[in-house]
Formats: sequence, structure tokens, C-alpha cells
Amino acid sequence: METAASSAHPRITINPNICHGQPTVRGLRYPVQNVLEYLASGMTEAEILADYPDLEVEDLRACKAYAA
Repeated sequence: METAASSAHPRITINPNICHGQPTVRGLRYPVQNVLEYLASGMTEAEILADYPDLEVEDLRACKAYAA
């Protein structure tokens, strides 16, 4: 059963069957933690989106807002 992490962050979902229940982006197998690590390492949004075409700019912003 997939649920939104919160009503404020509908793009961030939690499903115990995906990535061991870690918060992920839209139920895809992209943990929020990984996206934040890419950003922290200096990757730009454009680089991340080029490397991971399933992601959208709104997903990256949702990860940052969720972390805040």
C-alpha cells in the first residue's frame, strides 16, 4: 500500500514494498535520500534530470521541501 508521506508532499511516497519503506519519489525506486545526496554532491538539477529521465524538476524540488 503506497501512501503520500504527507499531504504537504504528495510527490513523496512511502510503500513498505519499495526500497524497504524509505520515502521515494512518486513510488518510483528513487529514494529521497539519494536525490538529496546527488544535490549535496554538487550535481545540478539539469544533470540529475539528464541521468534519471523518469524524474521531473518538481520531484527534485519536492525532495528538498520534504527534507526541510
